[in-house]
Amino acid sequence: MSELLELTLVELCQLLRERRASPVELMQASLDRIQSTHAALNAVVARRPDDVLLAEARAAEARLQQGEGRPLEGIPLGVKDLEDVAGMVTSYGSLAYRDNLAERDSTQVARLRRAGAIVVGKTNCPEFGYTAITKNLLYGVTRSPWDPERSPGGSSGGSAAALAGEVLPLVTASDGGGSIRIPASFTGAFGLKTSYGRVPRGPFEYWDHGMTAVQGPLTKTVEDAALVLDQVVGHDGHDPASLPHPGMSYAEFVRGRLPGPLRVGFSPDLGYAIVQSDVAAVVEEAASVFEKLGHRLSVIRGGPPELAGQWGLLGAFEIGGRISEFLPAREADFMRSLLDGVHIARGVTQAWWGEMSRARARLLHWVQEQFSEYDLLLTPSVPYDPPPAKGPFPSQTEGRAQIVASVAAFTIPFNLAWNPAASVRAGVSKAGLPVGLQIVGPMQRDDLVLAAARAFERERPWHPHWPLRRAAQG
Repeated sequence: MSELLELTLVELCQLLRERRASPVELMQASLDRIQSTHAALNAVVARRPDDVLLAEARAAEARLQQGEGRPLEGIPLGVKDLEDVAGMVTSYGSLAYRDNLAERDSTQVARLRRAGAIVVGKTNCPEFGYTAITKNLLYGVTRSPWDPERSPGGSSGGSAAALAGEVLPLVTASDGGGSIRIPASFTGAFGLKTSYGRVPRGPFEYWDHGMTAVQGPLTKTVEDAALVLDQVVGHDGHDPASLPHPGMSYAEFVRGRLPGPLRVGFSPDLGYAIVQSDVAAVVEEAASVFEKLGHRLSVIRGGPPELAGQWGLLGAFEIGGRISEFLPAREADFMRSLLDGVHIARGVTQAWWGEMSRARARLLHWVQEQFSEYDLLLTPSVPYDPPPAKGPFPSQTEGRAQIVASVAAFTIPFNLAWNPAASVRAGVSKAGLPVGLQIVGPMQRDDLVLAAARAFERERPWHPHWPLRRAAQG
C-alpha cells in the first residue's frame, strides 16, 4: 500500500501543496487500494472511469505546479450513496433506485469539488440509511477493516470502512440518528454530527419532516474534520434550514487550546442504556481526561425521555412516503427489515404524532437544563462492540435485555435536539475493537465540540493506529 494513504488529510494536502507528492500518484494509489480491498471490505461500490479520474488528477497537478492549488486540490473523495454526484447513480442502497441517475451534485459535493477534491465514486450504505448495519440487496455487505466478520456500522458504513481501511483519504457522511458517530466509534475514526443546518443539504427531491438528519465530517483526525468543514459550511438556498457562515475558520480554531476551565457533565447511560462493561470502563476512564486537563467533571444521573422507538417509526413513515409508488408491486426490491418498518408505520395516527411531539419537547427541555449547568456533555458513543457484518444487533448485553435501537441509544437524543455531537476514539474493548466517547455541545457550538475533541486527541492520539495489514490481507 502507498504510504500516501497512511497520512491524514491535512498532511496529504500539505504534501501535495509543497509538490512532494503528486495527485496522480495519490489517485492511482487509491484506485489500487479500492481494488485490493474490495473483496474484504466492499466499501466503494461504484466508480467513475479510471481514465477520467487520472485526467482530473493531472489537471490538479498542473494547478499545483502553477501555484493555483485549492485547499483540497487533488484529494480523492468517496461520496456516500445517499448523496448526489452529477452523472452517477444515487441508489440509496436500493434495487428500486439502481438507475436513478443524478443530474447535479449535492451542495456539499459541489463545494468539496470547488475546493479541489476529485469524486472517485460512491460508498456503500444500508437501504435509505435505515439501519446501522451497512448491507443492501444491490451491493451486498460492507465489512470492517478491523475485523471483516464485524460491521463498520451505518448508515455511513461504506465511508467509514473506506476511511479506516485507508482506501480513500476523504469521504462524505450523514447522520439522522447516529449514522456518523456509530461508524466513527466502530472504526476508530473521528465523526462530527454537526448542528442542524450547519452543512447545507439538498437540493431535495423529498422534504424531511422529521428534521434530524445532517451532513458532517468523518475523518482520521479532528484537524482533518475542521479542514473539511471550512469548505462546506454556509447558507445555501436549496436548504432553508441551513445556517449562515459562522464567520470563522474551524481549522484555525482547533489549532488553539480549549478554553476553560469548563463544566463537563458525564452520563454513563443517559438513565436507560445497557452498556457492555468493558466499553463502560474505557469510556469512564476517557472522560477523566477532561478532569486531568483542569476541567470540572461531574456525573449526571438520570436522563431524557427514551425516544428510539418513536424516532424509528418516524423515519419509517417518511421512507414509506418515498417508496409508496413502488408498493406493493415491487416489494421484492426492498429489504425485509425496511418493509416491516414501513408497514408498521402505516399505523401512525394523529394521537401518536401528538404524543411523539410532546416527548420530543420534553427531551429538548432536558437537554436545555443540562446546558444551563454544563458546557459539555460526555457519554459513550455506542454501548457495545460492533455486531456481525450481516447483523443482527444483540438482543441483550451481559444478561440484560437491550432497548429498542440500542446501538443508537446515546446518539438519537442529540439528533432530535439538534446539538453538535462528536465521537472520538476513547480506547479499545477487550476484543481489541475501537470504543468511542461522545462529546456533545450546546446548540450551534460546533467550534467548542471540535476544540474539546482536539484537546482529547492531543492527550490520547489515535492516529496512526489503523488496521492496515488486516484490511490488506482481506
